[in-house]
Amino acid sequence: MWLPISLISPGSSQSPGPASGRPILRAAACLLVAMAPAMAQEPANELTNAPALYLQVGHASHNTDAPTLGITLPMGAWHRPLWNGELRAHWDLHLSRWHFDGRAGYSHSWVLGVVPTLRLRPEQGHAPWFWELGVGGTMANRRYLVNRRTFSTRFNFSTHLGLGLNLGTWRQHELLLSLQHVSNAGIKEPNPGLNFLRLRYALHF
Repeated sequence: MWLPISLISPGSSQSPGPASGRPILRAAACLLVAMAPAMAQEPANELTNAPALYLQVGHASHNTDAPTLGITLPMGAWHRPLWNGELRAHWDLHLSRWHFDGRAGYSHSWVLGVVPTLRLRPEQGHAPWFWELGVGGTMANRRYLVNRRTFSTRFNFSTHLGLGLNLGTWRQHELLLSLQHVSNAGIKEPNPGLNFLRLRYALHF
């Protein structure tokens, strides 16, 4: 921002207006200078801890694909310092449509998931990238049945580990690559489990 020297220099011999206005303009200029570092840092974490809507694709064995629509909701203002970073938590609520080569040909099932998730962001929470770990539950409308791999329950646990990156002026765009394991933790046999490789795009708002 350009300001005449006479507005901010007490020793200036020229004045564009009444002298009574100069102290206010000087104070405003000083305030802008003082705020500049904070304004420059603000985009670093302005929206990374806000709710987000996401689209996700996942792939597993037996030609199993899992397009997903979901939302993440922060668990309030909870946070903890950890390993020179900041640890935060959020709820991951999502609906997936698994489609796969079933025993009788092409098949599909709807899977609802609720996954409490921890996210560790380095540099005291200001880094553009982060690690993520989630453990929760899923419920399907029908069991996953394919050749040589049969789920015995519609309810299963979901665990994932991922690495993500935030982009954009306010870091509102997010990419997350993760590995997900789904199984019933031995509640009932058989329990073969299934591993997905997933890629997610999220938009924080």
